[in-house]
Amino acid sequence: MIWLTSCLCHSMFDMADGAKFLLLFLLLNISTLCFCTEQDIQCLKTVQQSVIDPNSVLKSSWNFENETDGFICCFTAVECWFADENMVLSLRLGNLGLQGAFPQGLQDCASMTGMGLSNNSFSGPNPPDFSRQVPYLTSLDLSYNSFSRSIPQNISNMTYLNLLNLQHNQLNGQIPPQFDLLTRVLGQLTSFNVADNLLLGPIPTFAQDFSPLYFAGNRDLCGAPLDECPRSRRWRLKPIRLRRINDQSSIGAAVGFVLGLVVAFYFHLFRSERLLPCVFRI
Repeated sequence: MIWLTSCLCHSMFDMADGAKFLLLFLLLNISTLCFCTEQDIQCLKTVQQSVIDPNSVLKSSWNFENETDGFICCFTAVECWFADENMVLSLRLGNLGLQGAFPQGLQDCASMTGMGLSNNSFSGPNPPDFSRQVPYLTSLDLSYNSFSRSIPQNISNMTYLNLLNLQHNQLNGQIPPQFDLLTRVLGQLTSFNVADNLLLGPIPTFAQDFSPLYFAGNRDLCGAPLDECPRSRRWRLKPIRLRRINDQSSIGAAVGFVLGLVVAFYFHLFRSERLLPCVFRI
């Protein structure tokens, strides 16, 4: 607690952005962040080991042999809360030629608020427990990769999220309707881009005010702000057709029955008239 108090007092005069300080204050009041320095270092080690780095960008820049205060803040693509403390504010790993599956170990970057993986060659599904790994993200940019499968529904639990960019991947399925929650929480999602994927179905109501360009390139995606979804009347018309068919069948059966009686009666009468003279002759 002494370290926590001194950290806040020292930071109060260095922070220029009041909102930034407020978010940091909320983060530091969570007991799991008391050892964030060691956790953040472990986070970056795991990220470095879990991705394929053909250009050796992370391998050459992320040197963990240095143990001075704030040494990770000099790493490529790493932004810290403070220059002299090893607390990751954001990871900007875009345009580094990285490959492989989604990076691992992010749960140890407990105070991270921004993450960008754009313009790389990452592939495979996004982790299903993503919201629990990095719950305090305000921006998440996964655009221009090859991420596949469906969009994790639990992203809707990321209450601080402002920006979500999933453009130009291979995501399929529907946009989770749970994303409506992202407009009713602290983050207030202000930018949402899923263009150029394989998504289908109606767009949830939360996204109706976004630009249609953010949804273009999904052949089976429909609804505002795109074209209206086609209406299917199959289920509504089916009982009507059945009822009409039943009515017509009943009428036809009744008419047929009456005609049959008339023909039978006429035939019977006709035969009776022909037989009567014979009876009298006998």
